[in-house]
Amino acid sequence: MTWTITAEHIDGLARGAAVLGTGGGGDPYIGALLARQALAGGDVTVVGLEEVPDDAVVLFVAMMGAPTVMVEKLPSLDEVVEPVRALGVHLGRPITHIACAEVGGVNSTIPIAAAAALGLPLIDADGMGRAFPELQMVLPTLYGVTASPLAFSDEKGNTGVLQTVDNAWTERIARVACVEMGCSVMISGFSMSGTQARDSLVSGSLSRCIEIGQAIVGAREEKADPVAAAVALLNGRELFDGKVVDVQRATTTGFARGRARIDGEGDSSITLQFQNEHLVAEKDGQVLATTPDLIMVLEGESGEPITTEALRYGQRVRVIAAPADERWHSAGALAMVGPGYFGYDMPAHRFDGTISVGHGAEAAGEAA
Repeated sequence: MTWTITAEHIDGLARGAAVLGTGGGGDPYIGALLARQALAGGDVTVVGLEEVPDDAVVLFVAMMGAPTVMVEKLPSLDEVVEPVRALGVHLGRPITHIACAEVGGVNSTIPIAAAAALGLPLIDADGMGRAFPELQMVLPTLYGVTASPLAFSDEKGNTGVLQTVDNAWTERIARVACVEMGCSVMISGFSMSGTQARDSLVSGSLSRCIEIGQAIVGAREEKADPVAAAVALLNGRELFDGKVVDVQRATTTGFARGRARIDGEGDSSITLQFQNEHLVAEKDGQVLATTPDLIMVLEGESGEPITTEALRYGQRVRVIAAPADERWHSAGALAMVGPGYFGYDMPAHRFDGTISVGHGAEAAGEAA
């Protein structure tokens, strides 16, 4: 299905992406501003995965770095498109399609800006179905798609192209460059064919963002519960309702890391651990949900998503959880994005509290 993204879609898309971003992905307001600026020059054609030709050249476009930095270090359109142009030269063939690496915050809207500025179609899909903090943490990694060559650029005009031995090394080297370049850069990589894109991406991501964003606003207009509307669309559950009483947050090694405590009625409280995105939710010492499933914080009454850098003392919030794409619960995926990878000594807990056992290999990259 082919459709068109216009400026009217941006608010709903950014809101839904901030929900799916699980607290990370950067300030959706900044990404929305950038997308609107680019769309002033013309709307963007969006194509479904099934419409992408087998021999297409698809690239991810995204922001890499700490979301806290982007509030003060605003990207420009030149910074967004430069990595794509650099990769076109490096690969020696024209780029045909742009895709989202993740549907979190700015990384759902920056690709719109890139597609608009370059006059390229955007694919209604992404590499995660949520947001994760590290570059290699996309489903294409499980299918053997390489992150490099990876191009990156900053607001000063610096541009580079990395060629690395694997996706984990791409993350390590690019992260060092990102920190040196101000903890926030624009990147493009994961060059893949249409066939690889159909195999590895999460279909319908942008449409889903718009649907979630519109459902939240629609529920408010109808005097219904917007949080309940989001939970229903996500097939998730509400974990907690309370007030933010403590937030510890620091920008280190290119990430926004920290924890937040939310107190509810009586002596009940929930603690959220995050690294850009929320990774663990514990209530009174009991683990409720962990990565790779989605843990999200919404404003208690309006249902507006709250990113980890925007969490503040005194906010009335509701914490919800929802299932991730089932491929994230394969053994290889859990090794890459489960709580153990981030240093938490616990098994992965699904959104409903059950333990994720890490089923057999489902992706081509794991079976190889």
